[in-house]
Amino acid sequence: MPTHSTERQPLTKKQERDLDIEITFLEGITQRDPKYVEALQLLGDNYTRRDRFHDGLAIDKLLSKLLPEDSMVFYNLACSYSLTDQIDESITALNKAVHLGYKDTQWMDDDPDLKNIRTDPRYKRIRRQLELKFSDP
Repeated sequence: MPTHSTERQPLTKKQERDLDIEITFLEGITQRDPKYVEALQLLGDNYTRRDRFHDGLAIDKLLSKLLPEDSMVFYNLACSYSLTDQIDESITALNKAVHLGYKDTQWMDDDPDLKNIRTDPRYKRIRRQLELKFSDP
């Protein structure tokens, strides 16, 4: 499953054009089939790559309703909330992702999409919970 948390390198004009074509294509598919999960996941990823964070957030909200037990969906939702400066919502979504099984603490600490929440004490509590859960006794 794609995740839209990636190091964002500046895109070339050709890459922007190609991505915009893919976005238009995926928008058409998801308009015809609004529950086509794989297309929605790609579309959300592409929106984020084009810095269309509010559009990506709308997709992630929809995916969280379609896949309410998917930890990666809630991780991506946390990223989208963080990218749109919705800190409380981001923390809530990240907490849910962790409760659903998300456990990649190294990526959480490096993911540029979560930069806005890393200084929040609630983020630090989530990290501590994960460390305790997965540390060797």
